[in-house]
Amino acid sequence: MNPVLKQMVYILSGVLFLFSFSGMLVYGYKTFYIAAEQPETQDYAYHFVLIAEEKDNEYWRLVEKGAKEQAEENDVYLEYVAPQKADNDEMLVLLDRMISAKVDGIMIQGVNGQRFVDLVHKGIERGIPIITVDTDVKSSERKAYVGTDNYYAGQLMGQTLIKHTSEEQHVGIVTGRFDAISQQERIEGLKYALESVPRIHIADIKESNITAVGASQAAYDLIKQNPQITALAGTSALDGPGIVEGLNEIAPNRNVFITAFDILPRTLELIKQDHIDATIAQYPEEIGHKALNVMLKLQSNDLVENEIFTETRVIQKKDLQTDHSGGIQ
Repeated sequence: MNPVLKQMVYILSGVLFLFSFSGMLVYGYKTFYIAAEQPETQDYAYHFVLIAEEKDNEYWRLVEKGAKEQAEENDVYLEYVAPQKADNDEMLVLLDRMISAKVDGIMIQGVNGQRFVDLVHKGIERGIPIITVDTDVKSSERKAYVGTDNYYAGQLMGQTLIKHTSEEQHVGIVTGRFDAISQQERIEGLKYALESVPRIHIADIKESNITAVGASQAAYDLIKQNPQITALAGTSALDGPGIVEGLNEIAPNRNVFITAFDILPRTLELIKQDHIDATIAQYPEEIGHKALNVMLKLQSNDLVENEIFTETRVIQKKDLQTDHSGGIQ
């Protein structure tokens, strides 16, 4: 090779190497710089984490809203994390990660199983208070539970069916997730309320996967497989609207008594339109607010009371008000 040409090749190779190396340094700097731009938690008194069941679930966003309002008043950085779709395994991965991050406190929906119990023990052992919200796991070392008394909520649903129906009834139940403790407790409470009333029978139970589309399909299948059904009950937030859609698909003119859960705007609108007869109201913003307060107290002392139940009641059309007090519209 011509010496001049050979020298030019070496020079060009060197320039390309320096360019690539510089690019690598810049990329690495930007990567770590972006990581460093995460919220400066040291500017706050405490760093708490709320681990929700599902990231963009409307119910959990309301829990976050209540907790965030209280956090802002108390110099607390509140981090909200959750799986994109409900996934217990991913929730537990997030719990483990937050324990390793040595945050000041963790609020999480309780998850059934020994792995959750072990992770709570790990967190408590490292000095991180952990409380359950929405769903409790009493066998764990969680410091407190804040949320609905789910068994009682199921009883209210059963009592509503008893009070507002007559003659023989066949009930189809739509539940969010079979493996969710809160859903299991609500169903058990409902069964307990109905077991002493011979005229009311539970026909079947279907899972909605905590989506309106899933609830619609569950209601459709319940009616198709059990044509004797005269009442439908949903035990999670999106079940009520989904049940209405499913019923409209398969039996739009059938008179079915529908009991829903939660007071999301769509559910309340369907009550006003006489498509849903009643809903069991729980107050997610109140849950978030109280959970944050409990976590603040745990920074200095253990609690005497470790079960903090929030309000639960039956809402029907006659209960709906024009003002915004109490969260009812």
